[in-house]
Amino acid sequence: MDKKNSISGFTIIKNAIINDYPIVEAITSILPVVDEMIVSVGDCDDETRKLIESIPSDKIKIFDSVWDSALREGGKILAVETDKALAHVSADSDWAFYIQGDEVVHEKYHSLIKDATEKFINDKNIEGLLFKYTHFYGSFDYVGDSRKWYNREIRIIRNDKKIYAYRDAQGFRKEGRKLQVKLIDAYIYHYGWVKNPAKMKEKIKNFSKFWRDDASAVLQAELFNFNDFDSLKKFTGTHPLVMKKRIEQQNWRINLDITQKKMSLQKQFLYWFEKKTGIRLFDYKNYKIIK
Repeated sequence: MDKKNSISGFTIIKNAIINDYPIVEAITSILPVVDEMIVSVGDCDDETRKLIESIPSDKIKIFDSVWDSALREGGKILAVETDKALAHVSADSDWAFYIQGDEVVHEKYHSLIKDATEKFINDKNIEGLLFKYTHFYGSFDYVGDSRKWYNREIRIIRNDKKIYAYRDAQGFRKEGRKLQVKLIDAYIYHYGWVKNPAKMKEKIKNFSKFWRDDASAVLQAELFNFNDFDSLKKFTGTHPLVMKKRIEQQNWRINLDITQKKMSLQKQFLYWFEKKTGIRLFDYKNYKIIK
């Protein structure tokens, strides 16, 4: 008899209110897919913990954590905290679904995701599932479509204690090597660059502290400009239902000129080639896709 398929969700969060993270939407967006939801809450300067407690679900399990500021170099602190959250995943779960505080899953992908975890549950060669990405920028109307935006990343991993968060927790590794994964036709919607301009500046200033202790980096963050992009396009799809209230409450408007591509000739060629063929040349991949 085949083993029952079970999935645990896990995430980390700190100062969600100060930095205007859509953490409630992120968590809520995967609740229908997971059997439990691990939320590791850092030592906050706001009411983030109460915010998480307000989510009406008995699947959520909150754990408190103290972030070590000495580990800020290269974003290592984010990997350390992600591993702490992963360690709380129930031992009998087959898969662990990682969602970051500014990522949301559209409900139209729920069935596909569950089907994929069931399909590959007994294939131990598959160590994770690779998602596609849509990166929103400036407002809910624009998405980045250049090579500067990562287009794929691992978000579901097998519940294997040898797997750990890599570098700044963008991806995962096992025993020093890349994970073997299957690419699925589901997207993560990334809203990290969608904020009121004042909130965006504050978030960048605060987030830069996780990489370096450098006052010049903070000063540079304060000069953030939404017009500083290389290529965008209009978003023509639908947003996840969990984002409806946040979108309705948007209190800023920006109009960006997306007619020109602000990139070198080499990058323009690589951009053109990718749009024509679907192939991203010379791209760094923190995973190994199994066909």
